[in-house]
Amino acid sequence: QVHLVESGGGSVQAGGSLRLSCAASGSTQTIDYMAWIRQAPGKQREGVARIYSRGHTTHYADSVKGRFTLSQDNAKSTIYLEMNSLNPEDTGMYYCAAGGFPYNGSYYVIGPIRAKYNYWGQGTQVTVSS
Repeated sequence: QVHLVESGGGSVQAGGSLRLSCAASGSTQTIDYMAWIRQAPGKQREGVARIYSRGHTTHYADSVKGRFTLSQDNAKSTIYLEMNSLNPEDTGMYYCAAGGFPYNGSYYVIGPIRAKYNYWGQGTQVTVSS
C-alpha cells in the first residue's frame, strides 16, 4: 500500500506562484509514475502533470505547459509542482496520484500518456483570484 500526502496549496492572486509537494510512503518501490490531477468546482478531474519514478521524464497538460514544472526527489519519495503565472482557471483541488502494480485505478490522460492511477492523496486546495 502507498500513502500520499500533499502540502503547499493556498490562495494567490493572478500572476502569482505556488509550490505543491507530495510525499509518498509505504510500498513506494511499486510506484512507476506520479502525477498531479486537479478538479475545478463543478468540473471533472483533469490531469495536470506526471513524472516517471525512474528517469524523470515529465508530461504536461497543454493548459499548464511553460507555467508549471514538475520535479522529484527520489531520496525523499517526494514530487514537487512549481506553479507560476497562475490564473483563475487554475483554481481547484489538486490531488497527488501514483500509478503502479496492480494498476487497478482510473485512467487519466496527461499529455500523450493515458495511464491508471491507483493511489491518491487527500488533495490540497489552490485558489487563484483575479
